[in-house]
Formats: sequence, structure tokens, C-alpha cells
Amino acid sequence: MTLVYPGTFSPFTRGHHAIVMRAITFADRLVVAVGKNSVKESLVSPLSERVETIRRLYVSIPHIEVVTYEKMLTADLVRSFGKEAVILRGIRSFSDFEYEQTVAEVNRRLNGVETLFLFAEPSYAHIRSSVIRELLRYGKDVADYLP
Repeated sequence: MTLVYPGTFSPFTRGHHAIVMRAITFADRLVVAVGKNSVKESLVSPLSERVETIRRLYVSIPHIEVVTYEKMLTADLVRSFGKEAVILRGIRSFSDFEYEQTVAEVNRRLNGVETLFLFAEPSYAHIRSSVIRELLRYGKDVADYLP
């Protein structure tokens, strides 16, 4: 099975990393798909730097690849990896689940793409990229939140 883990990953956190490491244990292939979202501000780094940072994390794991995408729906990207490809999403809270359930249903109806949810480990459930971006905006150290 191919899992596609889409996101802006601005920044890629310990929570994201934990989801990848758990998911790769039952997937034949895991694609981290770094998307460009014009609505989200990226204080962390340009898209190319985020991709390189993530690639370096997984350089020794051949079943993990990192790609970029923009100007296409996630469901279309996932379908490009084959009929068996599935979206991977991490869930931190009930509010995450409500939102992700809606998006998953749209993706399923749109392209027949299924979504697999993994619940965040409790020690990472409080980590949000938006909070890290806010800390960075005020010059705070965020090293504990990043892999």
C-alpha cells in the first residue's frame, strides 16, 4: 500500500515525524507530499528548504519519498500514485477529526480516494505548526518541537 501524507509542513514537527515513523511500519511506500498553500504564511522556510529538510530526515529509509505539489487537489495527487494509494492524516484532537472527516468524505466522493487516520501520540498532541510559527515570530526557541 502507498500512503500519501500531504501537508504544508511549515514546519515539519516531531508530531509529523512520529506519524511517518508509525505509518511506514505497515506501508510499502510512504510519500510525504509538501504542498504550497497560498493561504498559509510560511515563516519557517521556502518550500524547497522544507522539502530538503524532510528528505534529509529519511535519507536512509528507501520506502519514504518526499515530493512537492501545488495547483492541484490532494485527491488528484494521491490518485496519481495509483488506485491503491491512500491519504494519511494525523489526528491530534476531536476538532481535528471533525475537520478531517469532512475532507476525507469529499476526497472519497471526488476521486474514490480513501483516508487513513492515525491518532497522535499523547506526547505530541499539543504540537501545532501554527503555534510554532507564532513562537518563531516572537523569537522563541522551538527546537523541542522539531525533529
